[in-house]
Amino acid sequence: MTKLWTIDDVADYLGVPVKTLYDWRSPGYGPRGKRVGRYVRYQPDDVIAWFEDL
Repeated sequence: MTKLWTIDDVADYLGVPVKTLYDWRSPGYGPRGKRVGRYVRYQPDDVIAWFEDL
């Protein structure tokens, strides 16, 4: 099983501030993340695929 990425991991990978990722989530833009309790986690493959599809 692949380790899930935190929002900090995704922000670092994309080179954007964490706040930008939270802002993108509201309108449904950005890589798909899932809530785990009060945290947002991302599948690395989903983030990479989203980025490559831009």
